Amino acid sequence: MLAAWSLPCCFTILLGLLELCRAQYEHLGYPHGYPQGYPEPEQEQYSAPELPPDTPRIQLRLAGDKRKHNEGRVEVFYDGEWGTVCDDDFSIHSAQVVCRELGYLEAVSWFPSSKYGKGEGRIWFDNVQCNGKEKTLALCTSNGIGVSDCKHTEDVGVVCSDKRIPGFKFINSMANNVQSLNIQVEDVRIRAILSSYRKRVPVTEGYVEVKDGGKWKQICDVEWTKHNSRVICGMFGFPGERKYNARVYKMFARRRKPSYWDYSVNCTGNEAHVSSCKLGHAMAAKANSTCGGGTPVVVSCVPGRAFSPTSMTGFRKAFKQEQTLVRLRGGAIVGEGRVEVLKNGEWGTICDDNWSLLSATVVCRELGFGSAKEALSGGRLGQGMGPVHMNEIECSGFEKSITECFFNKESLGCSHEEDAAVRCNVPAMGFQERLRLSGGRNPNEGRVEVLVERNGSQAWGTVCSDGWGTIEAMVVCRQLDLGFASNAFQETWYWPGEVSADPVVMSGVRCSGTEMSLSQCLHHGAHLTCPKGGGRNAAGVSCSETAPDLVLNPQIVEQTTYMEDRPMFMLQCAYEENCLSTTSSETPANSYRRLLRFSSQIHNNGQSDFRPKAERHSWVWHDCHSHYHSMEVFTHYDLLSLNGTKVAEGHKASFCLEDTDCEEGIEKRYECANFGEQGITVGCWDTYRHDIDCQWIDITDIKPGDYIFQVVINPNYEVPESDYSNNFMKCRCRYDGHRIWMYSCHNGGSLSTETEESFPGLLNNQVIHR
Repeated sequence: MLAAWSLPCCFTILLGLLELCRAQYEHLGYPHGYPQGYPEPEQEQYSAPELPPDTPRIQLRLAGDKRKHNEGRVEVFYDGEWGTVCDDDFSIHSAQVVCRELGYLEAVSWFPSSKYGKGEGRIWFDNVQCNGKEKTLALCTSNGIGVSDCKHTEDVGVVCSDKRIPGFKFINSMANNVQSLNIQVEDVRIRAILSSYRKRVPVTEGYVEVKDGGKWKQICDVEWTKHNSRVICGMFGFPGERKYNARVYKMFARRRKPSYWDYSVNCTGNEAHVSSCKLGHAMAAKANSTCGGGTPVVVSCVPGRAFSPTSMTGFRKAFKQEQTLVRLRGGAIVGEGRVEVLKNGEWGTICDDNWSLLSATVVCRELGFGSAKEALSGGRLGQGMGPVHMNEIECSGFEKSITECFFNKESLGCSHEEDAAVRCNVPAMGFQERLRLSGGRNPNEGRVEVLVERNGSQAWGTVCSDGWGTIEAMVVCRQLDLGFASNAFQETWYWPGEVSADPVVMSGVRCSGTEMSLSQCLHHGAHLTCPKGGGRNAAGVSCSETAPDLVLNPQIVEQTTYMEDRPMFMLQCAYEENCLSTTSSETPANSYRRLLRFSSQIHNNGQSDFRPKAERHSWVWHDCHSHYHSMEVFTHYDLLSLNGTKVAEGHKASFCLEDTDCEEGIEKRYECANFGEQGITVGCWDTYRHDIDCQWIDITDIKPGDYIFQVVINPNYEVPESDYSNNFMKCRCRYDGHRIWMYSCHNGGSLSTETEESFPGLLNNQVIHR
């Protein structure tokens, strides 16, 4: 009797569980259910070009040492063999034909002389001349297919635009050779299916869908591998993939009839984008759309720590990078920057010789991002200082750290002009949807407006400008993917925004500079405080793709330090500019002040010139020294006890901000003479000699002992920079009452955290004066 009762009881329980599972999908209306920040593109149709019947049937791909998925060596598949194109007579018009045949909107540039490495096999096209309107490279004028006198050192490469042709559909004209072709798809996405994942940001699990001919289609999982999932996750900003509950997705596939794509995919796991993978076999979907017993491909990705999924209404996790062996510096947004590695307790850079997308991807995944979308060379994201630790790096792509990759330990001689950098794929967090700039003359400037929830609905409002500064503006520009802040405004009356957005919805904003969105900064809660109100007094910004980066040369300080006893009657100008300690006011004119003197050489290692914030008409004239101050405080000089207490201080006004000297090949642009323009050009440096007034600390009242000497550049953040963490320098200092020494001088962020913590004083420039 017990067994007879148990069977219907179990069946009832199973039905209940089935209903619970089905409840996850009850609000899902295919193909809807995509989270905010992933708008459904308009359905567009693509018409394949009609070619004359005698046109040679070719296929193209981009190969070689690529830096991005949309660039590379042009390779042609013809007569069962892959070959290349010679650079003779090649032009931007020919590149345009190649890019459009590959599904990109247009060509950006092209490169001769095997920039992407030498290819193999036949050189199918030579002396190619196109007008740019041909529908295939085979219709351009050339010597004839297969007729060439070139070598592979002349293989041509192209760079195509990021945007693809709307509705582009891969047309396979050589069915017998599909396995050899690069996949050409217009777009790929992860579409969350389970309701629990649809409410999360970022989307980490769901169907992999390909937009083909204007329609989203699923991929059959019959030939799908973990390597394929690794590539998909990397594209969307995730360092790895993980297992998922396949049973639930099989049940969903039975309830919702899938629409399958025509091909399978074959990836090695090292591709930066699925468009670089090979096409697998053509999938002949059965009438019942079961794809040979399979189901739609599902991927589940592991997000980096900074991007742990949260509710769509909460973005509380700030970007906090832990101490690792690798870091990024000088980038405008999270996931990009100059690559620096820690070796023997000191941070150094990587030389760009052989720097590739493969090696860049190892860096990106190591730091919790996805695959690299760009590997940058030539110090494109600013030059570092200190040693160059690695050169000629070669990675397999599966290393856990760039430090595990092979590199040439004997290859020396790289300069910081060759510093390597990366731009990584990062998850779509939807931050851009919650912030906008309004009223500006261009998309890069305007009043800052924030989207908030008010009375149960979404509404736009302004940010209170009290205390609004450069660091807060930097976060805004980063959130909108507009680069660096070039200005922070506390009045925006000249930018008429929407009147409905005038009310203040955020006040008391204070940022550290590492946040990914403004909402992650400290700010008032429901009780707003803003005396001036919003509207014309709301916060505003202007953004720029580049920024300067000032770095002090610590060796110059160490080498030029000395002590001088100077009579008070020779320090009258310095006294008027408050360059002496407070006890100097009681000092007789015939007495002496003891000065710690040194030279400072300040380099601009950034991507744009450093210019004072104040315009020339507002510079302050100082009669005593007969010069203009363009920044009242340009540097702070502090002497600290070993417990971190300040015992003496000085400051330097930028009375003459100019190019003292420059790297070879760079011309000076700024000179102070005759009321000239002030600034520091990229690649140049401004030297304040030790014998200049105020280039000192008054140590008259200091007792002999051990101290920490500290210099801070641009201490009030008056001028935006790409990296404030390197704006301070510290030295150990010993004073015996007769002589003074500086040693162990180094810039902020140049040593390991453990070493830096042994020096009292600043650990990060962003915590002072806030």
